[in-house]
Amino acid sequence: MKILSSSQIRDADKHTIENEPIESIDLMERASASFSKWFIGEFPGKCKVHVVSGKGNNGGDGLAVARILKRNGYEVKVYTTSDEGSEDFNINFHRLPEGIERKVVDDSLGSIETGVLIDALFGSGLDRPIEGRYAKIVKEINQFAGQVVSIDIPSGVYADNPVDGEHVVEATHTVSFQLPKLAFFMAENEKFVGDWHVVDIGLDQNFIDHTDSRIHMVTLEDVRSYLKKPAKFSHKGNMGRSMLICGSSGKMGACIIAARAALRSGAGLLTCYVPAVGENIIQTAVPEAMAMVSTFQDYHVEEANFKGMDAVGIGPGLGTEDQTEMALRKWIKQLEVPAVIDADGLNMISSRPDILKHVPEGTIFTPHPKEFSRLAGEAEDSFKRLEMAREYAKKHKVIIVLKGAYTAVFDTEGSVYFNSTGNPGMATGGSGDALTGIITALLGQGYSSKWAAIVGVFIHGLAGDEAAEDLGCISMTATDIIDYLPDAFRHVEMR
Repeated sequence: MKILSSSQIRDADKHTIENEPIESIDLMERASASFSKWFIGEFPGKCKVHVVSGKGNNGGDGLAVARILKRNGYEVKVYTTSDEGSEDFNINFHRLPEGIERKVVDDSLGSIETGVLIDALFGSGLDRPIEGRYAKIVKEINQFAGQVVSIDIPSGVYADNPVDGEHVVEATHTVSFQLPKLAFFMAENEKFVGDWHVVDIGLDQNFIDHTDSRIHMVTLEDVRSYLKKPAKFSHKGNMGRSMLICGSSGKMGACIIAARAALRSGAGLLTCYVPAVGENIIQTAVPEAMAMVSTFQDYHVEEANFKGMDAVGIGPGLGTEDQTEMALRKWIKQLEVPAVIDADGLNMISSRPDILKHVPEGTIFTPHPKEFSRLAGEAEDSFKRLEMAREYAKKHKVIIVLKGAYTAVFDTEGSVYFNSTGNPGMATGGSGDALTGIITALLGQGYSSKWAAIVGVFIHGLAGDEAAEDLGCISMTATDIIDYLPDAFRHVEMR
């Protein structure tokens, strides 16, 4: 699913109006009907509804929603900042039925105690901070004790840029028209956006398909179309020969997690290259994996033999000893197969940036935000981090998997793919090691680096969602994520 800028969405609106054809007011009606359908499903109890509308087209949406909800049995009160506004606002203002209480407000909504409040004050066209009397209205909205639902985007949030004002609606839900906004994927906007939803308003899909966008959200359908199914005559030798270089004294758990995740993700033959301290541990905990053992006891110091391997994963529990860093340099120079580098592997690269020049094109890096800041520098906000990650991936010809609530995959051409699966229960030790194992297994099975990352991240998040459904988020562990990988793969395979 593409994520378009606010100007591109306006172009899609205009194209739809001109080529469907449909009048602007009728497109507004269709959008308002889609919002109302969602609202009725979410709040079926015929609660009292307070609609706060500005005088632009977002306000016009609010007035149309008020009328539709009234027709469906809700008690509705409308608060407008003016009794005149945009052309479509004016039409919908005059369409309000007599049974809807109306109030034109200056700088105060007055006492609102119960029900649900709908924010239709400002839309995605807002390009400056909210001030003056509108700021006072936003403050009252945020003091409302009930749930707040924003139409298309919370008032005060910019679709494509960081929030720069003090007065921003803090919504419980945001219902976006046609496509999600880039702002929804930024961590600092969570308190404004709340839970977001997308409703189809019938914008011209052909126009959207042919609109250039480098930003996407990965959907189940995307992953389903790329998932490789084992052939009837598959055997362990052609299901991917993968190696994990992992583990050190006290950190063998990371190696076990990555190995189990790789095997649950279809790796045909898995070898774990571990220091001597880990031999018995890995052979006991993961009997399906083979062990290649370093002669040094506690951490890695030696070259690795990648002969016959289809993919390599480097990093889980590796440690950052000076001798291990020297070994990492040798491993990277030896690489002739696709690879994923995580955790301590990335930490050593960030402390010795000259290693980067030896990293093969298409190698996958899987940093969390702090690890990424060590690689590329601090970012003042999530929008800036997005651009930094995009430039880093292009400059160094690597795939960046920037982990977070909406893990983003950055390819070498400048495109970004936000993941749509996962939950807060996955914020637990070992979750990233599991992801490394999954991606390594997919690389070994012949996925391109880009799609191994995209599919791996989606499956990882989906397994977490399956686990959360049964176990809840609070008690989830990385092992639980691995245990639910079969359910995740089955979910994607089902049609």
